[in-house]
Amino acid sequence: MIETPGVVMTVLSFFLVIGPLIFIHEMGHYLAGRAFGVKADAFSIGFGRELVGWTDTRGTRWRVAWLPLGGYVKFAGDMNPASVPTADWLALPPEERARTFQAKPVWQRFLIVAAGPAINFALAILIFMSIFAIVGEGRTPSTVAAVMPGSAAQQAGIRAGDRITMIAGQGVYRFEDIGDIVRHRAGEPVRLDVYRGQQKLHLTATPATDLQRDRFGNEFRIGMLGIAAGRQVTVPLAFAELPGAALRQTVLMTRTMVDTLWQIVSGRRSVRELGGPLQIARLSGQVATLGWLDFVYFMAAISINLGFMNLLPIPMLDGGHLFFYAIEAVRRKPLAPVAQEWAFRSGLVLLLGFMVFVTVNDLGSFGLWRRLAGLIG
Repeated sequence: MIETPGVVMTVLSFFLVIGPLIFIHEMGHYLAGRAFGVKADAFSIGFGRELVGWTDTRGTRWRVAWLPLGGYVKFAGDMNPASVPTADWLALPPEERARTFQAKPVWQRFLIVAAGPAINFALAILIFMSIFAIVGEGRTPSTVAAVMPGSAAQQAGIRAGDRITMIAGQGVYRFEDIGDIVRHRAGEPVRLDVYRGQQKLHLTATPATDLQRDRFGNEFRIGMLGIAAGRQVTVPLAFAELPGAALRQTVLMTRTMVDTLWQIVSGRRSVRELGGPLQIARLSGQVATLGWLDFVYFMAAISINLGFMNLLPIPMLDGGHLFFYAIEAVRRKPLAPVAQEWAFRSGLVLLLGFMVFVTVNDLGSFGLWRRLAGLIG
């Protein structure tokens, strides 16, 4: 019998994952702002009505709001989504205006906004370093121990004893890298660099599609080459090796997100695979039943996801602000306020539409629509 988490555990696990990550993300903005002398008017975890809050000696209002699906830092002078100066800002005394967000040069504003996603990636690296320090890093040589009959690997000409060094332009340093790269390329032809003894070969394989279900009933399309690895060993890492191993893991997970998003955009993967807060909540509860190590690893993955998504060049997200600051740096002046306002309004509509879409997807993954159809039928 499958043991699934209850509602209480799922909700608590979700808040244990998403709450600290939102706080850390916004703390990145806050600390960068303080470093450049910008006053923060508010630091909020969640949106909407304040549940609890206090004001510190610097005049910053620290608050927790009732809708915990995000957060924000409101800097002095940053009075609208497009960060366009207003008449009220222009009327401030010079010494007070100097402490506002808009008074800072574009490179400082860029770094303040970029600090949020950056600290999410930094947190993931620290988590991976801690995990590797405790349990070591699993490594398996990238040499093929066996090829399954009729598999994609056999059709591509791969043989036992071949050493795979690159797939789809990504370097392969251990056998685990092969699965991480191939699993997201089901049915997609990929190029492989293979060494057979001293001879280097360039082969093309099309990973087969394996529809898998985890013990909680979640379905996944997994690309399969059909090769077997040799024996895996867990390698204890010296302290000096931890940053490099953690950085490799973070880069690999980020590449996987980029690949998956591009496959969805290009139509090679279904948009039904997109998930939202409800899906994260369900996965949080499920992973929590597996133990603290898996839960912390999952937290690192969500931190990378949060940092990556916020860097997308969509107005209202950090990446949208960074995009406009880059334009401002090149043009040596910002875009017209009207253009920025329309861009951010469009971004808000896009994000709201996306949230509705992924929520519908999440409810569908819970089987709600099937049950409703059965009741109506």
